[in-house]
Amino acid sequence: MADHGWRGIFVILITPFKEDLSVDHESLRRQIDFCVEAGVHGVVGPANASEFATLSDAERMDWIRTVADACAGRVPFVAAANGLHARPAAELAAWTEAEGADGIMAMPPYVLHPDEQGCFNFYRTMADRTSVPIVVQNFIGPVGTPMSAGLLSRLCRELPMVQYIKAETLPEPRSVTEALRATGDACKGVFGGQGGVHLLDEHRRGCCGNMPASQLSPAHVHIWNLLEEGDQAAARTAWNQLLPLIAFERTHGVAAYKEVMRRRGLFATNLSRMPGARLDPEDVVELDAILELAEPVLVSPSRE
Repeated sequence: MADHGWRGIFVILITPFKEDLSVDHESLRRQIDFCVEAGVHGVVGPANASEFATLSDAERMDWIRTVADACAGRVPFVAAANGLHARPAAELAAWTEAEGADGIMAMPPYVLHPDEQGCFNFYRTMADRTSVPIVVQNFIGPVGTPMSAGLLSRLCRELPMVQYIKAETLPEPRSVTEALRATGDACKGVFGGQGGVHLLDEHRRGCCGNMPASQLSPAHVHIWNLLEEGDQAAARTAWNQLLPLIAFERTHGVAAYKEVMRRRGLFATNLSRMPGARLDPEDVVELDAILELAEPVLVSPSRE
């Protein structure tokens, strides 16, 4: 699918697991259908919210094949090609493009944490192997390697395939502004992340979209569409309804994402490979109360 200027809600797909903790590809396909029906503008992964670090190389490749096939050109698929070194990451990026990915997203090596020149070399190696847009993920530590606005500008200006940035250093809204100011016309757009918690602020600052996890797709799309229509009041009302759930998810992470997906009937289990990723009985009571109040925005239909 050609990139005509990506804009909107590009959701990070969550990895569903079976009872034996193998990847549940049937649930993964259901999730994609749910996201497309919700009106998302693109899908991304396997990234941090996808538990990519817990997947074997073979599992990541099977995951990407399933998503590329399930998307079938309905929405852009940006494949995450994170790696421990530039060479294997570039090889994975080239492979994902051959499998049908419309773009690549990557953060610098998440164990080695190279310096600025090392980060530049990482993306240059990847850009030399691919011909689809690259999204630079500027993520906080300890997993991410935060990069300066000057480096982001250099990447966009010197590497033609580096065309988008996902700004997730803190405070995130300011990082969106700094990236936009530094890169100018050399960058096609800056996405926010962090579950959409700063979506209204980022939109006002000029972001081209947000990349939250997928479980709240109808709500995120609804809010984004209201912002694009200029209805700030309605967007803020909907966002305020969603905010307690976002706060809960930022506390409990993937465990909360998966419980919401299980309750939607999309995942067979809420299991995770992440250590300690589970809700206790009192967490569930709190989630019940939050979901009841958020119900109107959770089922809001996407707007054309």
